[in-house]
Amino acid sequence: MRLATRTILYLLMITGMCAQAVPVDFMNDVLPLLSRLGCNGSSCHGKVEGQNGFNLSVFSHDPEGDYRALTKGSRGRRISYASPEDSLVLRKITGELGHGGGVRMAKGSRAYRLLSDWIQGGAKFEIKGRSALINVRLEPAREVMRQRANRSLKVIAEYADGSKQDVTWLSVFHSNDTGMANVSAEGRVDLGEVVGQTSVMARYRGKVAVFQAIIPRPGAAVTYPKLPVFNFIDPLVDRHLKRLNIAPSPLADDATFLRRVYLDIIGRLPNVKEAEAFLSSREKDKRSKLVDTLLMQPEFADYWALQWSDLLRVDRLKLGHENAHLYYQWIRDCFARNKPMDTIAKELLMAEGPLAEQPPGFFYRAADGTGDMAAMVSQVFLGVRITCAECHQHPYDRWTQQDYHAMRGFFQQVSTKNSAGGLALTAEGNPVIKHPRTGKVIQPYPLGGIMPTQAPEGDRRRTLAHWMTAPDNPFFARNLANRIWAHFLGRGLVMPVDDIRETNPPSNPELLDALAAHLVKQNFDLRAMIRTVTASRTYQLSSAPNATNAADEQNFSRALFRRLPAEVLMDAVCDVTGVEEKFDGVPRGYRAVQLWDSQVQHYFLKLFGRPARVTVCECERVTGATIGQALHLMNSPNLQRKLAHEAGRIKRLTVKHNDDSEIVRRLYLGTFSRPPSREEMSNALQYLGSRRFQRRKAVEDLAWSLMNSLEFIFNH
Repeated sequence: MRLATRTILYLLMITGMCAQAVPVDFMNDVLPLLSRLGCNGSSCHGKVEGQNGFNLSVFSHDPEGDYRALTKGSRGRRISYASPEDSLVLRKITGELGHGGGVRMAKGSRAYRLLSDWIQGGAKFEIKGRSALINVRLEPAREVMRQRANRSLKVIAEYADGSKQDVTWLSVFHSNDTGMANVSAEGRVDLGEVVGQTSVMARYRGKVAVFQAIIPRPGAAVTYPKLPVFNFIDPLVDRHLKRLNIAPSPLADDATFLRRVYLDIIGRLPNVKEAEAFLSSREKDKRSKLVDTLLMQPEFADYWALQWSDLLRVDRLKLGHENAHLYYQWIRDCFARNKPMDTIAKELLMAEGPLAEQPPGFFYRAADGTGDMAAMVSQVFLGVRITCAECHQHPYDRWTQQDYHAMRGFFQQVSTKNSAGGLALTAEGNPVIKHPRTGKVIQPYPLGGIMPTQAPEGDRRRTLAHWMTAPDNPFFARNLANRIWAHFLGRGLVMPVDDIRETNPPSNPELLDALAAHLVKQNFDLRAMIRTVTASRTYQLSSAPNATNAADEQNFSRALFRRLPAEVLMDAVCDVTGVEEKFDGVPRGYRAVQLWDSQVQHYFLKLFGRPARVTVCECERVTGATIGQALHLMNSPNLQRKLAHEAGRIKRLTVKHNDDSEIVRRLYLGTFSRPPSREEMSNALQYLGSRRFQRRKAVEDLAWSLMNSLEFIFNH
């Protein structure tokens, strides 16, 4: 029977009926097929120990090793050149023999024929003369689609000789948000019911391409009024909202803006006097003047130093108490002096000499080796995650092992040694980096660059710093613009904010480009950028939804509710109660946002998500709300002590004001930055009046109820 089959196949081949248009080899055809079938996934033969004696590299980062494993491993028993259909690999993968991975292809299918033809042709690793793969693209690249619609994608490979090939059937697909879109192995995208935009990635032979679907809100088209334009941001947001058939919410009132901008810029609530002054002002430009005032407050440097201490890993356990404090003071001084963000990056990257005089050099002491230095710099300043590429091709991006080790090469000269001035950071020598798999020398080059013939002379970090902060750098300004936008609007244009890649496109590409260009034009001035963002109508929108944007949380049609960061919430509790918190190891009077040491033991800060600073990932800071947090606020003995404190604000209010309405008004202004509504005042007065003989306790109860409300716990 097998002889007859071979005879038929032979006759078909000599008549040209099953001839291949191009020859089949391992690198160009079989390797992508193994990825498509999931054979080299980490749950199958790609895991460290392999599966049943057969080991492949994850995401085919080691083609030569994979070729040897398939053709020569286990004494070559996986391949039968004399009788391809008897090859163990074919019999396993079709289910003819027991296979832990199940049936991965049908006998006689296109994939089966490819493998069979490859074996029949001698199982060659690579056939010389085949044109090099230059790029892959998805058709279409972007499309407006309705809810619950579907469409099939096509992956087109483009080669050096100008030829193109449909490689959809050999590509691997991945959805960035399965809640919005699912994608099948064949490239069929099925949308859900969420309005907005989502993307699907395709990977073929280490190249990636992305498709973005824009899903408008169904129903009648929104009739847009003539919306005011405060600056260049607003038309770009409005244009995208019109694509989505979403209307923005109206402007927030003065009280909401007041509270929002205080929390966002300096990380604290306005006090009663500040709130009264702003709310009573009739100046037309009072909002912009308020922003200017806040930018010059010392709390500005405190708050922004706290955030960047998280990113730059001011870690006492890693650096030591004195060193970590020096490092923090340098960071705070940068923001107090409004040092441009590119200057901060350069000073940190090129730090050299005694660390007591060059505190930014402690960044390198926080890292675990040169690979970690490269990964930290890439993630913090470029928004690019390259750690995956240390061992294999990045699964969702274009970065390879060579790219990773090329970036590592910029830091290979860095070391610390004892000097007359204490521990000193140096960058010297000409160390050689070799590819861990091939052993070939890798010269340092930045992400997206081409490897030079030799390493840069002198301190290699200078070359990296000048490339990174150049106005036309494709990552630096976009990353900073995205981070700043995320801080003020509650989410980035790219999410997560430190995962900027081709396969994770921004929700509004035109806006991100414009913000990045504006940041460059402003010479990377953080305060100028804050003025621009907070001056936009988009930032000043109300959080109250309308009929069109109630489900929108990614397109900036309304302000988002954001739980206050742990330190900001702790300080808010202290401000409302008028009782400061004493933290271990620092003098009395320190606010939580001034705590440079993330290791100070404090239950409240830990519960509400303060990061440990063991990585540079934004994900370390937990911003979600939990039942544990709610229960703590309702039952905390510490909160109760502050409310009932003899020197606290509650007692002072009850002693100073006989008029209950004045107490209620001041509590609302101090807690929510607004006066109470008529109904709120009526309810509060009724409660206080019913407990006339326990007046102070009743005021404590009222303050407790306000601090347990969403309006207090969230920025909105």
